[in-house]
Amino acid sequence: MASPAEKLATALGELKVLQDSGRRVFETSELKKTNLRRLLDAGFLKPVMKGWVMSSDPAADPGDTTPWYSSIWEFCGRYAEKRFGTDWHLSPYQSLLRHAETNLVPKQIDLVSPGASDNKVELPHETSLLDVKEERSAAPDDVEVKEGIRLWRLEPALIKVPERFFRKSPTDARICLGAVRSTAPLLGRLLDGEHSVIAGRLAGAFRNIGRPDFADEIVRTMKAAGFKVSETDPFGGNPPLSTANLKRAPLTARIAELWGRHRATVLEEFTKARPEELSAADYLKNVEEIYVHDAYHSLGIEGYRVTYELIERVKSGAWSPLQNEEDRRNRDAMAARGYALAFELVRTGIGEILDGKNAVAVLRSGYGDWYRKLFEPSVQAGLLRASALAGFRDHPIYIKGSMHVPPSAASVMDGMSELLDQMEKEVEPSVRAVLGHWLFGYVHPYPDGNGRMARFVMNAMLSSGGYPWTVIRKDDKERYLAALDSASVEDDLRPFANFVSDRVQWSIESLAKGEPTEVPKVEKQGPSAPGF
Repeated sequence: MASPAEKLATALGELKVLQDSGRRVFETSELKKTNLRRLLDAGFLKPVMKGWVMSSDPAADPGDTTPWYSSIWEFCGRYAEKRFGTDWHLSPYQSLLRHAETNLVPKQIDLVSPGASDNKVELPHETSLLDVKEERSAAPDDVEVKEGIRLWRLEPALIKVPERFFRKSPTDARICLGAVRSTAPLLGRLLDGEHSVIAGRLAGAFRNIGRPDFADEIVRTMKAAGFKVSETDPFGGNPPLSTANLKRAPLTARIAELWGRHRATVLEEFTKARPEELSAADYLKNVEEIYVHDAYHSLGIEGYRVTYELIERVKSGAWSPLQNEEDRRNRDAMAARGYALAFELVRTGIGEILDGKNAVAVLRSGYGDWYRKLFEPSVQAGLLRASALAGFRDHPIYIKGSMHVPPSAASVMDGMSELLDQMEKEVEPSVRAVLGHWLFGYVHPYPDGNGRMARFVMNAMLSSGGYPWTVIRKDDKERYLAALDSASVEDDLRPFANFVSDRVQWSIESLAKGEPTEVPKVEKQGPSAPGF
């Protein structure tokens, strides 16, 4: 008779066949009932709703949102296709958010279809799906399929979306407007639909983003057809942006727009933080004395896939969802060693900055080496594959507990290039430090270590303004992560700018008193406790 371990291995084999097609979400009917139960009991699957399950990690905490946030759109597409075939699409509002490549997990997804029943389905982690019944939904020519999701095309969505979209999601709205290459697709629909009010709104929106040619063309054409058009600004007076910020790649446009909109907040919060004058030697001595030991592991997780190696370990009875104590100690030791090596490179870079070298030039040439040093000892010890040193990630990544989903791997290179360009143009060190930290984590360019790297970036930029190396303590973690989430999810940078300013001011006051800057006590983490 097969042992429990052998039975679980068999179930994992069936799951692997399904996962090998690139899927993470499955109907329960796709698995044998006994295998389904074993996989649910072992934590390799979690329920989504009746009849649906998703891939998960046996070591994940019950409240870990990562499995669900990484699966929500796949589930949406497959569920909608199961119910409505091809006769469905997202609402215009949510279609535009997808066109803008917004990085937020929605609390509610609206599926529009003639076959819908205005029914709300509760989903994991306080998310939901609402099927909206509309007898006359989008025409076939107005719909496109993007990553398995049926969307309104850009131009008809801009016409259909309510005015509140422009005020509630101004960054996304500007990115979508910036992606419009000609007014013709808009004008045809505006004229045929006799949408004079919407024409005035779109003319005002284009003028706001610095496209007066598009605004004038819309107004002239509508008037030539006999319509009366009153131009209005749907952004409600928010400062207009230059078209230089509206590049083709949504992520580059987003970073430029976020930088321009939030830099004033950093300057306001940093009015109280005035650095002490230190010689380069004294500054570097201080950096050496406050060497940071509490490097957290990254919150970014690639996702969960069954491998042949895992099946063999389970079959032999050697599998456990938790690592043993010796493995944990080795992991912690190699992470600490990597942090020490990277920290020394950052310190060397700060020395170059203090000697007068351009701070962003130092960052451009050095941050790839900083990242590699973080993981070099783990690779050499055989705890990580050599590919861990490759650099930018080539897969999706998710941040535990956050509704912010980092951009696609294909966008990372453009995102980092734009971030460094914005830092290069910025004249205020405090802005480079705060926005550099936040937006580095926003892009999340690496498969691991993004939090450590973001703090390195912050401190390198602080040094260019004479601000001391600033420790973000373990005791600060809750406020720290909440502030980052506020910036990325709620578009409110003030909590994070205030937090960094407070920590910098604390470091300044400690130096002025001649007291050693606080070094947080290292606490070993359990094998399933991720860090940032």
